Amino acid sequence: MSDDDYVFDEASGEWVPAGQLAAQPAGEVVEVRDAVGNLLADGDQVTLIKDLAVKGAGQTLKRGTLIKSIRLTGDAQEIDCKLDGIKGLVLRAEFVRKR
Repeated sequence: MSDDDYVFDEASGEWVPAGQLAAQPAGEVVEVRDAVGNLLADGDQVTLIKDLAVKGAGQTLKRGTLIKSIRLTGDAQEIDCKLDGIKGLVLRAEFVRKR
């Protein structure tokens, strides 16, 4: 990128030169840990450690249910995941254990 290029910096809400933005350190990395303290990452598989009633779906997820390919949301306590029959499932990290 040349010095004439400007990029919108969402953190500050301003247009800044591309070279200046590249020189800034990257944003904070949020560490998400499961119920026993293991560090979680995108794509991990987790197992539920407690029965959970799913609001709006009218069903209960049983203890031991395997959830594949989680995604981190940027919140230290929430993970996004897919499960058959439930769209947009967000779980608290305190109720899962890394597999």
